Amino acid sequence: MAIRMRPLEEFETEARRRVRFVLTDIDDTITTDGRLPAASYAAIERLDAAGLLVVPVTGRPAGWCDLIARMWPVAGVVGENGALAFRYDRTARRMDRIWWKSETERAADRARLEALRLRILSEVPGSAVAADQAYREADLAIDFCEDVAPLDESAIDRIVTLFEAAGAVAKVSSIHVNGWYGAYDKLTMARRFLADSFDADIDAENAGFVFAGDSPNDAPMFAHFINSVGVANVRETIDRIATPPAYVTTAAGGKGFAELAEKLLAVR
Repeated sequence: MAIRMRPLEEFETEARRRVRFVLTDIDDTITTDGRLPAASYAAIERLDAAGLLVVPVTGRPAGWCDLIARMWPVAGVVGENGALAFRYDRTARRMDRIWWKSETERAADRARLEALRLRILSEVPGSAVAADQAYREADLAIDFCEDVAPLDESAIDRIVTLFEAAGAVAKVSSIHVNGWYGAYDKLTMARRFLADSFDADIDAENAGFVFAGDSPNDAPMFAHFINSVGVANVRETIDRIATPPAYVTTAAGGKGFAELAEKLLAVR
């Protein structure tokens, strides 16, 4: 039986008051048509100014995460679908980095993924290595619609199958299929990072968190957080998400995230 996503208007006032952390995907959640609009960035600034701790939880690469942690008004960032978490200490002027695997393990994984890259590109016509691959430490990102003509569902499924046949984990985002070796995902690293950096327990203090996302690789987050929110475009991939978000915004992408921010700020 399908679980109904409730409109964001039904996110109760007292529940919104309990929120301390705003976790959010990036692509097609705070971005719109591949760009970060002013409204999304302003929403993050306003949440930060109101004392809410914003943590992007993304499939984007380590190189991007360094910039985000350093320059955005955020409390930290989880990247590469849970391979890493970065937090910039502005007082000490130091980047604190958490890695799921050691540097040696990551190097070994990259060698295995390189062989897999050649097979995927050979067997799935029209696919390509993501443009941000050079800045990745732990995974292989295969582009199916960001900088290539959109592939159909069967091609996306084939990419996932090739990753899994090689023993890798594969997750579908709104633009890439990401594959890696390791028993982690967005949720496992978010749990570790928030505990280590803020002494926050996402299990015992679940009501203190909101997560916003839009795609299948957000599924573990949607399933865990009682205050999970999908921006409206989550409906485009809802068939690939086992547990849908609890709430859904009226607007898509960055406008949907700004809508959520307004609801949280309205009770402060």
